[in-house]
Amino acid sequence: MSFYKKNGSSFTVEIRKHILKFNFPAKTSRGAINKKVTYFLKITDLKTGIFGIGECSPLPGLSLEYDESYEEKLIFYADELLNLGKLESFYELPDIKLYPSILFGVEIAYHDLIKGGNKLLFDSSFATGQEGIPINGLVWMGDKDFMLKQMTEKLEKGFNCIKIKIGGIDFEDECFLLKILRQQFTESDITIRLDANGAFKPDNALDKLEKLSQFSIHSIEQPIKQGQWNEMAMVCEKSPIAIALDEELIGITDKSAKIKMLEAINPQYIILKPSLIGGFKMSDEWIKLAESKKIGWWITSALEANVGLNAIAQYTAIYNDLIPQGLGTGQLYHNNIDSPLEIQDGKLHLKLNNKWQEVFQRE
Repeated sequence: MSFYKKNGSSFTVEIRKHILKFNFPAKTSRGAINKKVTYFLKITDLKTGIFGIGECSPLPGLSLEYDESYEEKLIFYADELLNLGKLESFYELPDIKLYPSILFGVEIAYHDLIKGGNKLLFDSSFATGQEGIPINGLVWMGDKDFMLKQMTEKLEKGFNCIKIKIGGIDFEDECFLLKILRQQFTESDITIRLDANGAFKPDNALDKLEKLSQFSIHSIEQPIKQGQWNEMAMVCEKSPIAIALDEELIGITDKSAKIKMLEAINPQYIILKPSLIGGFKMSDEWIKLAESKKIGWWITSALEANVGLNAIAQYTAIYNDLIPQGLGTGQLYHNNIDSPLEIQDGKLHLKLNNKWQEVFQRE
């Protein structure tokens, strides 16, 4: 059921709230979550009847704009969108960059609308169903048995890159799991990425990274909390494992500030979550800046439903020579939106013969 629906001079905007329910408690170093609220946004052209659907998917604890006033802000910007009468002008609204998930949701719907309303936002061999996008298999935190079970399942499903969340259980237990994995699979068999979500302290991060390096780790995301530029720069310089910045990018909207951060920290990689950094245009800017400084990158979903994941995947596919991306989160929920997205042999595919579930019920 929609909680917002209004007509403007050019189009109608409609918003529906959806509570995503996890198949298991998704645990990170910041705690466990069982459900997540997301918002679907529908923009209908009054002349043609064609509509595009986007997703505004803030992530509690990470999205700077997410608080008890989020729905009010969503309604405010929907009203502003109707008043503008032109989707292209939405980027120029005051303070909209402070609401990246709202900006991204409108951006998805706009791209969907101008491309005919078929949820095919960008042209690529992925969008035509010809090629898949390589992705990492995600292993969530839990006890040793739970994490080992996940690792085994990912390997059986054909993943050759695994990302493991760490920092939520005993560090020695985490090292034990990595030891087991490396006893069975060499670096040429399986690429291992780690995600600490800022769990390490600046004064012990390098010691832990040294211990982890014995397991031939590709990279580790955000070993210490964001905002500590001097400390993070030191970690990036001295770490035996490549460092990927994730949360560090959140809230940095001006190009000059992005340049300042990248030059100050000089990471090996950055990770782009469009819902957290402001969508396609903002991701484009980060990628161009990173490549100009020979910093690697990949794109990751931020627990969106399949509407947002589809948009992120299609955007990702316009780039060439992709290393494994972080786009395997669509299977986390037991009440996700049914979609043509499907994972096979460690790749995300768009199976065009499969149908989308209706996001907005007909009235």
